[in-house]
Amino acid sequence: MIVAAEHFTWIGYFLPALNPKYYYVYSALLSGVLLVSIGFYVKRELFQLEAAVTPSPKVNLLNILEVGVESLYGLFEGILGHDAKKHMPLLGGIFFYIFVNNILGLIPGVHAATDHMNTNLGIAIIIFFYYNFYGFKAHGIGYLKHFLGPIWVMAPLIGAIEIIGHCVRPITLSVRLLSNMTADHMVLSLFSDMVPWVVPVIFMAFGIFVSFVQAFVFTLLSSVYVGLATSHEH
Repeated sequence: MIVAAEHFTWIGYFLPALNPKYYYVYSALLSGVLLVSIGFYVKRELFQLEAAVTPSPKVNLLNILEVGVESLYGLFEGILGHDAKKHMPLLGGIFFYIFVNNILGLIPGVHAATDHMNTNLGIAIIIFFYYNFYGFKAHGIGYLKHFLGPIWVMAPLIGAIEIIGHCVRPITLSVRLLSNMTADHMVLSLFSDMVPWVVPVIFMAFGIFVSFVQAFVFTLLSSVYVGLATSHEH
């Protein structure tokens, strides 16, 4: 999990020649492969669903994903309004990417990419450039007024504070996700080592909840940043 070359890992077991320093990169690649595979599955199922006369009443992965995607879209629509559809691919993709990586960390012997600062900071920097790009796209050069405040006399001071605040956002997003997921995976690992029966199931269920919440918080804050940058109400 968070550490440890000295701990058992499936990657180290099957591919001992790989450098343990980059286990988080392999986990990130694995989560990418999983998400692409799920994407192909959903596409195939949707084609079959369109061809079917009546949809299947059974609960399956497609139904669960539909509920998840619609819930996310409703959340983004409440924050971004009509622009939700435009930003859904990136924001929704980030939610599922973080969630899958968090879940992978619950599997014994698997490193979570979100237990590593580089992964989280990389995602947060994408969000940073993304919302600023759409801020300039929505307001042109007038987007800079967002950093200066309503009182021109105070503009230099407020501008400096705002710029620092925006630059800190990727760090706070990354550290929040890193600290929460590292703590969660560490607790699960410790209790699994001390009490290998029953107790780990409880912490595993709690870990799934934490994985969802942390992916949700990261995505929610990202959508708020996009909404603030593109809003015309300033």
